Amino acid sequence: MAASKLPVSVLVVIHDPGLRVLLIERAAQPGFWQSVTGSLDFAGEPLAAAAAREVAEETGIVAGDALRDWRLANEYEIYPHWRHRYAPGVWKNVEHVFSLEVPEATPVRLAEREHRAWQWLPWREAAARCFSASNAQAIEQLPRRLRRREPV
Repeated sequence: MAASKLPVSVLVVIHDPGLRVLLIERAAQPGFWQSVTGSLDFAGEPLAAAAAREVAEETGIVAGDALRDWRLANEYEIYPHWRHRYAPGVWKNVEHVFSLEVPEATPVRLAEREHRAWQWLPWREAAARCFSASNAQAIEQLPRRLRRREPV
């Protein structure tokens, strides 16, 4: 039996200098477009390490030192059809938001078991395409957060 997922995750909004945002489509849920997301692999895994690991696993992009921690955490109810992945009684997740600026036309190599397609979209279109409200809200905040250059 696989270990239960931890109810702590990261969301990484990957964008280029022109604010085109990378969205990836879930393999198991066609039509579910999102930014890079993923749970911590183990209790105590540093959030930035989890974010960099998920970016590499899901897109093939190496984050390096360009990853920005927004110091923003969203708590949300785990969709009922995904709760079986967590320990009994767990129904909320805390998601920590990061962004990653990459050069325009950065190549993407998907983890085929997890995702089936990718696209770069202007930030407003990307926000509208996301199935997750917290993902859409993060993308909507992107221009403001970059203008303020909030601390890393």
